[in-house]
Amino acid sequence: MKTQEMIFARQNQVSVFGTARALTERYTGLSMVSRRQFLASAAVPPLAAQRSQRPNIVFVLIDDLRWDALGCTGHPFAKTPHIDRIAKEGARFTDSFVAIPLCSPSRASFLTGQYAHKHTIRGNGDNAALSHRLVTFPRLLHEAGYETAYIGKWHMGTDDSPRPGFDRWVSFRGQGRFEDPPLNIDGKAVDQKGYMTDLLGGYAAEFIRKPRSKPFCLCLAHKAVHGPFTPAERHKSMFSGETIRRSENAKDQLAGKPAMTRLIEGKPAVSPGGGSGDELIKNQMRCMLSVDDSVGGIFKALEDTGQLDNTLIVFTSDNGYFWGEHGLGDKRWAFEESIRIPMLMRWPKQIRAGSVIVANTLSIDIAPTVMEAAGLKVHAQMQGMSLLPVIGGKKSKWRQAVLTEYFAEGNFPRTPSWQSVRTAEWKYVHYTGLEGMDELYAIGKDPGEMRNLISDPAADKALGKMKALLAAELKATA
Repeated sequence: MKTQEMIFARQNQVSVFGTARALTERYTGLSMVSRRQFLASAAVPPLAAQRSQRPNIVFVLIDDLRWDALGCTGHPFAKTPHIDRIAKEGARFTDSFVAIPLCSPSRASFLTGQYAHKHTIRGNGDNAALSHRLVTFPRLLHEAGYETAYIGKWHMGTDDSPRPGFDRWVSFRGQGRFEDPPLNIDGKAVDQKGYMTDLLGGYAAEFIRKPRSKPFCLCLAHKAVHGPFTPAERHKSMFSGETIRRSENAKDQLAGKPAMTRLIEGKPAVSPGGGSGDELIKNQMRCMLSVDDSVGGIFKALEDTGQLDNTLIVFTSDNGYFWGEHGLGDKRWAFEESIRIPMLMRWPKQIRAGSVIVANTLSIDIAPTVMEAAGLKVHAQMQGMSLLPVIGGKKSKWRQAVLTEYFAEGNFPRTPSWQSVRTAEWKYVHYTGLEGMDELYAIGKDPGEMRNLISDPAADKALGKMKALLAAELKATA
C-alpha cells in the first residue's frame, strides 16, 4: 500500500474505532429489542464506504485574470453569475496573492505549494523536463487513490505530453490558440474544431460525469483571458456600450519609480498614460463570458451526478493584470494589480455560504489546503499553509506578511528581478540587481502605490522593519 494510502487508512481506523466506542456507550442500557433495532440501523460503515466520502476536487485556474474583474469582486459590468455562485455559496478571499506574477512559475507554485526559488521554475522558458519531475498535489492525490485529470494550459515547456499523476490529459503546446486548437489528448495529437474555452469546458464536464467508484481531482486551466484576447463569436459585441473607468494610479507620473523609468538601450521607457487599451480590457471581459459558461457546465455536471456538495471547488488566477495602472499593461511588477488574484472556494461541509475571509493568502496555500481536505498528510516540501483553519475562523497563527518575487527574463528587460514583502500597512520592494532603486509604500494609506517613501526620514523605522522582515521570510523559505 502506498504511503499516502496507509496514512488515510490509519486515519479511518481511528475514526472507525472512535465511532465504535460511541456506539457502545449508546448501546449500554437499552432493552434487548431496542438493542437489535439500534444495531440494525447504526452499523459502522465499512472503510471503503468512508473512503468514497473523501471530497472531489475541482481546481479552476484562469490566465491573467485580475482580482477585481468579477461580479462578486465588484466589477461594474462583469457578467459572471456561475463564478459568482462559488462565492455566494462558499467563500471569497479578499487578500489573495501569487507567489510570483508570471505564468509558468506561478502554475508550478500552485501545483507544488512551493515558491519559485524552491521549485526552480523561474520563468516562461523551456521547463518541460523539470515539470515532469514536479511533486504536484494531483500527483499525490493520484497515489492516494484519486482519479485525476489535467485539462487545459500547462505552459511549463513546449512539451505537451502527459505529466505524471494524471489519468486524463487534455492540453496543448505553449499558449495554444483560441480557435480550432490542436490538442494533446492522453498522448495523441488531435486537431479540434471550435473555441478553446468551450472545448476545455466540455472535456471537464465529461470527466466529471464519468462513472467511477473513487473520488476525483480535476484541474481545469483555461487559456483565457490571456492574449490575443479573442472572445467567442457569440460574445464579440458584448460591452460595446460600456465605458472603461481608469483608477487614479493610471495617472501616475512615475516620480519615485526609477526602476521603471531607467534608461535601457534600445527599449522605450514606461510612460504615464500607457498600458492596456479600452478594447483589450473589454475583450478580456468578453473572454470571461465563456469561462463563466464553463463553470456553469461544471456545476450542472456535479449536480446531475449528485456530487456537488461533496466537491471542493477552487477558482483563481495565475496572476493579475495591469489595466493602465502606472502606465503598465501585462503583469510581472510588484504592484497590487499584478500580484493580487481572485480566490473563491465552495465546499458546504466546511465553508459557510457567503463567507468573506480577510487574511493574507497565497497561491502556494492551495496545495496544502487540498491535501488536508482530502484527509492526507501535507507533503513535507510544501511551503504554503492549509486554508482550512482560516476558513474555520482560526487565524491566531496566520501569516501577517506576504512574500512575492520575480526573476528577470531576457526578453523582458524592462522588468528587473525583485523581491517584495507586504503587510496590511506597508510594502517593500527590493530590486536585487539595481542599486538605489528600491521602493517603500504605505499600502494601508496609499493603496494605489503612488508615493515611494524609501527616502523619507519619517519612514526610516518602517523601512528597517520591512527589510528585516524580507530577510526573515527569505531565510524561512530557502
